[in-house]
Amino acid sequence: MWMPAYIGLGSNLDDPPTQLTRASEALRSLQGCRWVVESPRYGSDPVGHKEQPRFLNGVVVLLTELSAASLHEALQALEVRLGKVPPRERFGPRRIDLDLLAFGGQVIQTETLQVPHPRLHERAFVLYPLNDVAPDLWIPGHGRIRTLKSRLGAEGLSLQ
Repeated sequence: MWMPAYIGLGSNLDDPPTQLTRASEALRSLQGCRWVVESPRYGSDPVGHKEQPRFLNGVVVLLTELSAASLHEALQALEVRLGKVPPRERFGPRRIDLDLLAFGGQVIQTETLQVPHPRLHERAFVLYPLNDVAPDLWIPGHGRIRTLKSRLGAEGLSLQ
């Protein structure tokens, strides 16, 4: 059965527009997935460690016949292929970051995967692009994307 999957893309190193384009192109050819849409991209201030470049963020929607765990593994492998190096610190700078934000309406809690993404509802840099492609998406335990977005300001966020 085909499931909608919502993937967050982020980068703040090594020409972020190029990094997001490379990731987007790679997602188009991901085995067991069909491309649906990509959001506009947003520049955002870093979270946590502030002494780093601004981020560029977006969201890609896929339909997939993979399980959430298999898709998550494929995303991690894709990050490595695209040159991701683990950041020295949490929320540190990164070349590419691919996060499984939501997977259909499922709630998944394992040692390696939490869906929906645990901080999705708190992050304007996720909610704004997600709202552009799926404003009516229901996030279990939190509500619709359009409502979640309306609760957050856009401070530090800019459409690119």
